[in-house]
Amino acid sequence: MTKSVHHWIGGKTVEGTSGNWGPVTDPATGAVTTQVALASVEEVDAAVAAAKDAFATWGTSSLAQRTTVLFAFRALLDANRDAIAELIVAEHGKVHSDALGEVARGLEIVDLACGITTQLKGELSTQVSNRVDVASIRQPVGVVAGITPFNFPAMVPMWMFPIAIATGNTFVLKPSEKDPSPSLKIAELLAEAGLPDGVFNVLHGDKVAVDRLLEHPDVAAISFVGSTPIARHIHTTASANGKRVQALGGAKNHMLVLPDADLDAAADAAVSAAYGSAGERCMAISAVVAVGAIGDELVEKIRERAEKIKIGPGTDPTSEMGPLITAAHRDKVASYVTGAEAEGCTVVLDGTGYTVEGHENGHWIGLSLLDHVPTTAKAYQDEIFGPVLCVLRAETYEEGLALINASKFGNGTAIFTRDGGAARRFQLEVEAGMVGVNVPIPVPVGYHSFGGWKDSLFGDHHIYGNDGVHFYTRGKVVTTRWPDPADAPAGVDLGFPRNH
Repeated sequence: MTKSVHHWIGGKTVEGTSGNWGPVTDPATGAVTTQVALASVEEVDAAVAAAKDAFATWGTSSLAQRTTVLFAFRALLDANRDAIAELIVAEHGKVHSDALGEVARGLEIVDLACGITTQLKGELSTQVSNRVDVASIRQPVGVVAGITPFNFPAMVPMWMFPIAIATGNTFVLKPSEKDPSPSLKIAELLAEAGLPDGVFNVLHGDKVAVDRLLEHPDVAAISFVGSTPIARHIHTTASANGKRVQALGGAKNHMLVLPDADLDAAADAAVSAAYGSAGERCMAISAVVAVGAIGDELVEKIRERAEKIKIGPGTDPTSEMGPLITAAHRDKVASYVTGAEAEGCTVVLDGTGYTVEGHENGHWIGLSLLDHVPTTAKAYQDEIFGPVLCVLRAETYEEGLALINASKFGNGTAIFTRDGGAARRFQLEVEAGMVGVNVPIPVPVGYHSFGGWKDSLFGDHHIYGNDGVHFYTRGKVVTTRWPDPADAPAGVDLGFPRNH
């Protein structure tokens, strides 16, 4: 029986009234298991109104009140890891261990929000002039919205809302309509933790909902994670409507492997970073740049490891990779592999014909490995968002670096080498926002900020960490002068000696 997923507005479930529904499938079987209500403009307005009403009191609540709720939420989130992971597996398709890892990374930001008090401390300069003091403080911006992707339905929202509500804002989340249930479970846990009604709202929808959030006069800021074309649109439209925007776009993350690298370690890293979570992550390594004569050996080591990866349903504890989110996405990913040879690539592994016995209608694709990939090939130019790894060749470090820096994307990158001097040069010279040295997926810990360069980020602020705190707050400077109590008006005795 197909279940229905509705909105969460003002601290309770609110049934959708638009009459529009989106299908949610089990990627392992291809069966439609859920229908999700898609919001109308009026329903978006209702969610924003609930958040605006809640901000009147939440925005002036004490830090102690806000962090008390967050500590309670953290405990509930920790206790419900498996329940949230099961929802992710059912609607996204990733394996259970991946889903648990996603929840754990989200918990890092909740931890940061629980300790937000130190990051909200202001500054004070006393006696800048005679009896004049200057203080800098930070205040919440108001109603903020998060528009999040399908690939991390729990983690990416938790990159946003914990810091937003910890700093005194109220939040409207528009999650992906492809896997909407984890966000509702999170909303229920926040309510159980004591979060006041309307501080956190979940609004399901498509372009209608997104466009209304981008133009709504009561939404002060928009956070977005998704593809580059949509990130650019979000940034342009929301900025034109006077909103702050942090819009994280797509990626083509490179791993530069120097001739002195430990090739076994590099191959292990390439396989896990390229094919983990079926390649559906913006920090996946999708291009390996082999420098010098090591290319053939490295490709063979990658192939040997890739062929051993077990693909199956996320509910099977022996599965190491699950299906893709939809059949349409599976077909698009496959097209990059089937067209690769005509563009000059050597197809080492072709996963396009893969299926799983007993689950033939699932959105399956195997691991694909392309070698000698020219930079003109579509498989290199585009963000594939699937288990396809491209290997490019370079004769020198300088050639490899130039190749990486010529990419329109600048999200994450990595270098594998035993030479500290080479690694130091790379981290200074590469044009990317996040760099790994012998670390293939350099996602920063919660107290540093996540974000790329070039077409991987639109806006001035990275997400979470100090940048997240600054994004969700506005600075204010207060200059004060108080008369000396000895100069009190006649008849008022404060017990101070008179100055005259």
